[in-house]
Amino acid sequence: MAGAEAALPLLGRRQAAVETRLAGRHLREGSLVLYDLSSSWFEGRCCPLAARGYSRDGKRGTLQVVFGLLCSAEGCPVAVEVFEGNTVDSKTVAAQVEKLRERFGLSRVVLVGDRGMLTDARIREDLSGVPGLEWITALRSTEIRRLVRTGTVQPSLFEERDLAEVRAPEFPGERLVVCRNPRVAAGRRRTRKDLLAVTEAGLARLRAATLRERAPLRSERAIIERATRILDRHRMRKHFEIETGPGRFAFRRRVDRIAEEAPLDGFYVVRTNVPADDLPAPRVVAAYKRLSSVETAFRSLKTFSLRVRPIHHWRADRVRAHFFLRILAYHLEWHLRRRLAPLLFQEEDPEAARESVVAPAVRSPKTRAKTAARKTEEGFPLHSFDTLFQNLRTISRVTVRIADTEHTFDQNHRTHPPPAPSLRPPRRLPEPVADRNRTPQLPPTPRTTRDSTPLGSGTSD
Repeated sequence: MAGAEAALPLLGRRQAAVETRLAGRHLREGSLVLYDLSSSWFEGRCCPLAARGYSRDGKRGTLQVVFGLLCSAEGCPVAVEVFEGNTVDSKTVAAQVEKLRERFGLSRVVLVGDRGMLTDARIREDLSGVPGLEWITALRSTEIRRLVRTGTVQPSLFEERDLAEVRAPEFPGERLVVCRNPRVAAGRRRTRKDLLAVTEAGLARLRAATLRERAPLRSERAIIERATRILDRHRMRKHFEIETGPGRFAFRRRVDRIAEEAPLDGFYVVRTNVPADDLPAPRVVAAYKRLSSVETAFRSLKTFSLRVRPIHHWRADRVRAHFFLRILAYHLEWHLRRRLAPLLFQEEDPEAARESVVAPAVRSPKTRAKTAARKTEEGFPLHSFDTLFQNLRTISRVTVRIADTEHTFDQNHRTHPPPAPSLRPPRRLPEPVADRNRTPQLPPTPRTTRDSTPLGSGTSD
């Protein structure tokens, strides 16, 4: 245990050198670099990095730390940095730009971040004046509605196409790639319809509470608080208008706002300053969609075998080393998943079967065939990543040497039968509850032989 405690600070001191080596392997001049941010909560309260802030895990009011992850274009993790828990996403961009240029020695790079990361302020203050630094991000919904009002984006033109590149005077020197996904548009229409109905039912119950004969709701403050909770539960405040008073409550839908939002369902706009000769419009959208690989890394770190939580450290250097150790583990897992993809249920080439860069990814015929057969092309059983390693850990390679000779050969040996990936462990039946009024019975005395050894308990010759 003492060796492990001493190894963690040593790993933290070597973090910069290790990340530089990883960047040299996976990053090149002019390559894409994916950057995203997540958070992890603390149970203790002694860590200087822990603070209350916006929780990506839905843990409101808890202490947390924020960590940013730099990945290659394929999603391979290269570097991680831990920030205080109240750090805003956009405030971490400058540190990453300095890291890419100074520590990794990249004079030209394309930084890809989401719309909350690369904001207008960050682009003006941290990115625009840096030579050789290009970026890809997306517009917020308010900016998209502004483009529709000015006529730059016309939703009617996307009835037969799903992608178009436009220019706007509000974004000089930039390219705007407008995309529309029909499946996402249909899903948002259904979701909005359901959420409007649920919210309207809640507001109707509140109005009935003010009109009932017995103990009606009279306090205007209580009415406003209940109405606010109902509207904020599904973020429907912008779609309803309410009127309150002592013992009075009325509401109605804002039909104009709903009608203004509906035509933009399924639309998103990718924004970049990369020249069209270097990166065509479809590749710009594909580069932005690769941020999903960073989200995959966050899910693996938080929910699967790596489990970045709980954090049993409170010193800042140990917390940073703790996250770095988990990122190194995911780096190894990322390479293993790529090498072992033919033996897993996962897609070997996610972009191969995509009809359009805007369309959702679908499984290729090869992946569907092996999933249906639950076997690889060579006839080996198909596994998930976890069950594959449960199987492999039962196999060992033994080197056998023939007696009185120097001849040796290797033999694979299985220690015990592998677990079946498709079968669940048998359900354990609940033990019967003892009857207090019943006298417990002793087990029967076993039959013995002359030497007083119970039958069946000895060893056979």
